[in-house]
Amino acid sequence: MISASGLGRRFGERRVLSGVDLSVERGGFLLVTGPNGSGKTTLLRLLAGLLAPTEGALEIQADRGRTGFLGHEPLVYRELTALENLDLYGRLYRVPERRERTGMLLERFGLWDARGEPVSTFSRGMLQRLALCRTLLHDPELLLLDEPFSALDAGGAELLQAELADPAGRTVVVASHQPDRIAPHATQRLALA
Repeated sequence: MISASGLGRRFGERRVLSGVDLSVERGGFLLVTGPNGSGKTTLLRLLAGLLAPTEGALEIQADRGRTGFLGHEPLVYRELTALENLDLYGRLYRVPERRERTGMLLERFGLWDARGEPVSTFSRGMLQRLALCRTLLHDPELLLLDEPFSALDAGGAELLQAELADPAGRTVVVASHQPDRIAPHATQRLALA
């Protein structure tokens, strides 16, 4: 599903990624590790189609509309409620039975009771849970998660662990500073220096 050869990315004179080779089969699970500034976020943004490589080749065999991307920002509208946010994204992605799927995700991630509250009142952990709901709403075939455990409490981390343990045939790429949590699910690893 993902194939990269000599993949690199520069921002002006600054080289962030260089010579990355990888191949992830459909249904595979890649764990990306490395210190701050090693290019983990840049790699995920390249895979999501949010950046173009400045060198090398990258091929993704997934429709962009079937890609779920969780970055450092939750990408939700703070003046809307959780329910309104997911309804909006459901309409954008043309999710069949979006109200049922929205309700199921809000329930699963412990946000059902807060569904009618403006997102501006949410804690950072609640925002991360809502961002995970947004990422999974359209049942993506390619799931790209950048530091997904960020700001999650123990309950939220358990919910995410359960989601990662059963990726439902998805291809998953996770960048994390906490590889021990994810390693049991990964079929391959990429360490950036």
